Amino acid sequence: MDPAWVRLTLDVEKFNDDAFEDVVDRCRRNGIVFTTMAELGDEEANHRRLYELNRTCSADIPERGEFYTYDEFLAERIKRDTYDPNTVVLALDGAKWVGMSAASDDRDGGYFFNEMTGVLSSHRRRGIALAMKVIMIKRVRELGAPTMRTFHHPDNAGPIALNRRLGYIDAETPPPTS
Repeated sequence: MDPAWVRLTLDVEKFNDDAFEDVVDRCRRNGIVFTTMAELGDEEANHRRLYELNRTCSADIPERGEFYTYDEFLAERIKRDTYDPNTVVLALDGAKWVGMSAASDDRDGGYFFNEMTGVLSSHRRRGIALAMKVIMIKRVRELGAPTMRTFHHPDNAGPIALNRRLGYIDAETPPPTS
């Protein structure tokens, strides 16, 4: 039986990113560099690094089950019309990829969908996830999308709380198909 997914939506146009700039600045002062897949190079080697980071971070999602194979990941996340390397925000600590926040473009539906935000356990509780989400929301606003959506397993309390802190509210978003 599927859990009652927590479906959230954010009014991107009303989002107050100034309220969170101190978190972004603190991460940067502590050596975290934020970039995008587009800036690093939207190429095979980086797709593999993104896959490994996503797979590692996804292991903490309740009832996640088996993660995609690399080929399935490419088909589901990268080789799609909704993929935009400018909306894959990455957090780096030196050369190490420690966090990611990826959104897909569903502007035909009137929104961007926050696919996944995750931080390696070694780098959690430093504000990195919050900072990546703020950067992501600003990018989505620049692209002209009025809304972002996401969903979570109801037992995934940390990400739900983080999104609500950013201003996401309960909404009807289709549940996952896989």
